[in-house]
Order: sequence, then structure tokens, then C-alpha cells
Amino acid sequence: MDLRSKIKRVPEFKGVVFWDITPLLKDKNAFHQCIKDLSDRFRGRNIDIVVSNEARGFIMGAPVAHELGVGFVPIRKKGRLPPEVHSISYVKEYEPDVIEVKDDGISPGDKVLLVDDLLATGGTIKANADLVEKLGGEVVGMGFLVELEYLNPRKYLGDKYEIHSLVTIETTDEP
Repeated sequence: MDLRSKIKRVPEFKGVVFWDITPLLKDKNAFHQCIKDLSDRFRGRNIDIVVSNEARGFIMGAPVAHELGVGFVPIRKKGRLPPEVHSISYVKEYEPDVIEVKDDGISPGDKVLLVDDLLATGGTIKANADLVEKLGGEVVGMGFLVELEYLNPRKYLGDKYEIHSLVTIETTDEP
């Protein structure tokens, strides 16, 4: 199935080209294939938990965790989880941000798969990885539905992580 054909380009949404995944999510066969393909890529890696950032990351991460038979841990924006939490600050595009995870969400030695809907600049997923590693977890890999190659996220992330994207978009001009 051509997953890319299910993702719609919205030229001007809040000042950027927006890649709308909702048509893909609505298509039960396409959505099922995404979850299966992401899960299959990391199956057999002794993953303990899948960690995803809010909010669209939850859409992909929780079903992948279910498919792999492992737990799911959400990372949220500051102030959206009850205490006690661990947090990390990072710069998102042009402004600072803070993300948090419950204090019992990640334990030293946990093998963690990070899953999100979209890899753009790499800033948010890097902050997720930094938070996991700060707590003693090991990032086994990163899985995405869409990667915006034209923003060079792999250059930002370097070679430290295994990155797998189901759909790669090379330019903002793609239909």
C-alpha cells in the first residue's frame, strides 16, 4: 500500500507546510499497516517500553506498544502530569519548552523504543531521548510514520540512534 498517498499536504497552516496524517489514520488498512510495519522493524529487540511525546505521538506509540506486547509511557508538556515527575528543558524551533515523564515511568536499564508521528527538525525526539537517558534508560531505536527529510533531522540527531521512518518526504513541494 502506498502510505504516502494517504498523507495530505496543506500548504499554509500556521505559517508552515503541514503534513496531515488524518486521512491515513481514518483508513483502517493503512493505519493497521503502519502499526505493523513500525512494530515489525523493532520486534525481537527486547524492548521494555514504548515512549511517545504528546499528542500525536500517542496515536502511533500506544498501538505499537500493544503490538509488541510491552508497556507504554507518555511524555507530556510541563504541568500535565501529577507529581512526581522528571523533566528536561530544550529549545523547540525558536522557543524553549519543557517535557516531563512520571518518576516511575523509566527505570535504569529499560530498553526504550521512541515512537512519534513525525520527525521534523529532530529537536523534540532528541529531548525525549535525552530524558530517557538521563533516567538510565537505553534508547533502542526511534520509529516514525513520516520524516521530513528536507529539514535534515538525521544530521541533527547524528548516528547515535537507529531511525526508521515509514514515509520520507524530500521537499515541501511534494503534492
